[in-house]
Amino acid sequence: MGISTSDKPYMTRVEEAEADKFMRAAVAKAQDAQFVKRTAARREMGHWNEWRDLAEQIRQHVIKYLPDYLEEFSNNVERQGGHVFFAQTEEEARNFIKELAIEKQAKKIVKSKSMVTTEIDLDKTLLTIPGTSLLESDLAEFILQEDNWDEPTHIVFPTLHKNRDQIQREFQKLGYDGDNNPQHEARFVRGYLRKYFMQADFGITGCNFAIASNGMINLDTNEGNADLTMAIPKTQVVVMGMERLVPTMKEAEVLDNMLARSAVGQKLTTYCTFTGKQVAGEVDGPEDFWVVVLDNGRSDALGTEFEPILQCIRCGACMNVCPVYRHIGGQGYGSIYPGPLGEVLSPILGGYEKFEELPYACSLCGACTETCPVRIPLHSLIRKHRIVEMDDKHMDKSMTNLILKVIGIGTGSPFLFQSALTFAHPGAGMFAKQMAPGDVEGMYEGGKINHVPKITPKLIHGWVDSRDVPMPSKKKDNFRHWFKDHQPTAVAPAVKKHLEEAEHD
Repeated sequence: MGISTSDKPYMTRVEEAEADKFMRAAVAKAQDAQFVKRTAARREMGHWNEWRDLAEQIRQHVIKYLPDYLEEFSNNVERQGGHVFFAQTEEEARNFIKELAIEKQAKKIVKSKSMVTTEIDLDKTLLTIPGTSLLESDLAEFILQEDNWDEPTHIVFPTLHKNRDQIQREFQKLGYDGDNNPQHEARFVRGYLRKYFMQADFGITGCNFAIASNGMINLDTNEGNADLTMAIPKTQVVVMGMERLVPTMKEAEVLDNMLARSAVGQKLTTYCTFTGKQVAGEVDGPEDFWVVVLDNGRSDALGTEFEPILQCIRCGACMNVCPVYRHIGGQGYGSIYPGPLGEVLSPILGGYEKFEELPYACSLCGACTETCPVRIPLHSLIRKHRIVEMDDKHMDKSMTNLILKVIGIGTGSPFLFQSALTFAHPGAGMFAKQMAPGDVEGMYEGGKINHVPKITPKLIHGWVDSRDVPMPSKKKDNFRHWFKDHQPTAVAPAVKKHLEEAEHD
């Protein structure tokens, strides 16, 4: 899959997402439910904004001294008998892991949920090894795998777009003969996965946070699948983005709290695990322990105005408040990182040419910035992407610039502006719709713009197709005339002179 999840044009993806009524309803329901849970969990901590300040300071400190912490972490992993491989590109990372699996003669590979392994398209690469099978152990990721590697909808809730009947049909292919009760379906999968776990000889996990001071890996899950992935196979590979470090266990404790409360509205995830290579006297855990540290474009953000995105802890809270995500879901973005996070990160990792539309899938309302537990200024970074595309890369080849230039000329010329006020009402009347019975009284009196010709530039279509645009008022009823008729009895000389000049123009 890689970071890009679709070859379809952006507007095609959006239209398909808008047509999926179940997905949109599920996303809206999840957003509303998570708002209540998230708010309650954060309130329990007390002084939430002060905790955000602390979390931001931790993440910024790590990024500022990233080379030092990477070296400290690597040294501590190797001191415990583990190994670290630094991969600059996704190709280097997945090819190294594939070669390691071949060397270890891996037959059954088990994986826990990991965004970064999806980013490098690891699953399908490993499945090219003859005689090797692979199973995603997270329930949602398992469902996507069984459904021909369907695209995820959310980084925390990947299968929001699927209902229980769809999931039942996928499980029936595996021998499930029960009903569509989610508990029964989950119980079936538990037994199915447990058998595979016991035979697995190669385990792969992601990493929530890597502890520089002791070389341990911190994983947060709600199903326990990551614990089994680490405990049973003799070989374990951890894949992590190079920025996912904390100095010590103390900082990990802070960020685990921020992550759980922001991602799922819990005080702490069910399984909060710290692990590494098996030590003497232990009966479980990997005998061979590897950590693959991935760059894949992350270093391009260092020292730039986009550096704050490296603070992200992948909680998904920004998606849970985004009005655009609410309407198009995750698959509309065409990236494994949807929502505000994806709008900032995808062009950095995948390039502007592939994700040039994403910075415009945003209303700049700032809700994502307000909820972010590590205070990433997401909406400001999205706007900066727009500036790069327009001013630096000159990527806009549409009529948008021409339209805005014409509007600028028209509003800057008194004669043209007065002409527009005169003809706006009769001109728009050709595309207007009269108010229907039951419409809110006083709204759009005299009708609203219902449609525009297909040849009209997409900038105008984008507004009219998704908004109830009111009819412009007649010239005799516009604000200027109203203001003239409602002037105060005594007007200051300077104001009077200005009004006379405006009237003259």
